[in-house]
Amino acid sequence: MAKPKQTHRTPKEQALARDGALNPNPQDVRDQLFQDNPFFDPQDLVQVRYEMVRRHQADGLPISDVANIFGVSRPTFYKAQSALADHGLAGLAPRIRGPKDGHKISAEVIAFVEELKAMTPDLTVPQYVGAIATRFGISVHRRSLERALARKKKRNETT
Repeated sequence: MAKPKQTHRTPKEQALARDGALNPNPQDVRDQLFQDNPFFDPQDLVQVRYEMVRRHQADGLPISDVANIFGVSRPTFYKAQSALADHGLAGLAPRIRGPKDGHKISAEVIAFVEELKAMTPDLTVPQYVGAIATRFGISVHRRSLERALARKKKRNETT
């Protein structure tokens, strides 16, 4: 059964959700600091992960106890510990999942479009899309192509 969506979020909860750092299971965090002290927020996933690792490393609590108190599995604890060691506090922030770039619009496709632009600058984006379909046999959305070209242009401007 799906969890009901919370409709009334505080500004902090909205910010955490937007950044992917809203703890999906704050009720599972049973550490006393998170119960007694308003500074410690069980909804802040980064804070929970940091405090979880700190409780083991600084306070010497066994990993199984820490994982239990913070409502996570031992592998989740080890992942947080490794992320903190390798990347610092930023390593505890959730990563955005899914594709980072257009998967159909490869560097080869972009090079082809730029070559077309150089030869016939008055072609429209839909005409580029048609040329890509003819040459590569793939269907690319007009907006995806525009975004890919804008990313390439932005990268070129910063280097």
